[in-house]
Amino acid sequence: MPSRNSIDWNAPPKLPATHYTRGDIYRDEAIFEDEQERIFKKVWRLACHESEVASPGDFRTLEYAGTPLVVVRGQDGVIRTFVNVCSHRGARIVHQPAGNMRHMVCFFHLWTYDLTGSCTSIPRPEAYEKQNLNKDKLGLREVRTGRKCGLVFVNLDDACESLDDYIGDALEAFENVLTENDLEVFTYQHATIDANWKEWQETNLDLYHEYMHVALRKTQIDPKAMNQRELKVYPKGHIRGGGSGYSANYDGYSGWAKREDSKALRGLTASDFRFTHIFPCSSMNARGTIMRISTFTPLNAHQTRIEWRGMSPRSDSEDDWAMRTEHYNQYWGPFGRNVPEDLMAAELCEWNFGPAAARYQIIAREEGMRGQDDGFLRAFYQRWGELMGRSASGEGDTP
Repeated sequence: MPSRNSIDWNAPPKLPATHYTRGDIYRDEAIFEDEQERIFKKVWRLACHESEVASPGDFRTLEYAGTPLVVVRGQDGVIRTFVNVCSHRGARIVHQPAGNMRHMVCFFHLWTYDLTGSCTSIPRPEAYEKQNLNKDKLGLREVRTGRKCGLVFVNLDDACESLDDYIGDALEAFENVLTENDLEVFTYQHATIDANWKEWQETNLDLYHEYMHVALRKTQIDPKAMNQRELKVYPKGHIRGGGSGYSANYDGYSGWAKREDSKALRGLTASDFRFTHIFPCSSMNARGTIMRISTFTPLNAHQTRIEWRGMSPRSDSEDDWAMRTEHYNQYWGPFGRNVPEDLMAAELCEWNFGPAAARYQIIAREEGMRGQDDGFLRAFYQRWGELMGRSASGEGDTP
């Protein structure tokens, strides 16, 4: 039968529960709140690159799981993260997205904190003496902070596992690239999309969607080489693509030129394409001469804020910097050939899952973890289900 009636359309796919998801997980407000508690407040999240807080006093602000944070390098060289809220009346302390500061001063009543989070000054403190309120016990709340390969991660859970245990070997495809190139952030952009965070993440994990991008069809997809592509899943939901079987021929796209091996980042050839995703919302992508790190933050069940950082060697000449800027923007810039299409795809899914026109999503491609296997999506939802205590397909859930 070429089409389906409502009964057939609304019935679960006749597939294993691991091979499809139910539309409710993208739009249910209670599920979103549960994700904030069970996932985002429990796991490590990429906050920034250490080049953004390179000198004492350098800071970077962000929001995560509904919590404002400030990452700052102290005068002792240690990078720390604090909840960006005054101990006194709960006002936001640091308002700028980035900069340099000697101390943190709340504008409301001028309570002051040093870069280790200690409260160092309270105007007219004598009025608090009757209540034994001492500034020595009124420091900021510090958040666990870890560094790996130049990347700065944070975790809101004081009792969380170490960053090394959480990451494991998942950065192996990028360790040389991240540590041998003296990288710094050379471009930054962000966007807020009208889509659930999982719909955005799926555009990163769904290899089959390469066909959506004209640039990829022209430079990257070779059906004959699909069985050479190696896909790898790590513990805790992290994944890796590239390193074997992934390459791009950039002169296959009209107006683009072949990239020179002499300009490739150390650890890559000019045609290499690699990507790694750290569950749930951090990732690294490399295309020979350039690298991007990205994060996203769920704002609510239907909106997601995405941040992208382009990376280049600090020692680049002006000509090399211009070359990398061009290469970065071809794919990943605000008017590039990939990102706008990815954003549109996530929002198109949101619109249809929102009114429940789409009831289920199929993630059933199997190619032995090569080519365009949906194994990354299944691994993501397996980990999601472990942390959430429920199935993404709805099968086996208690009504």
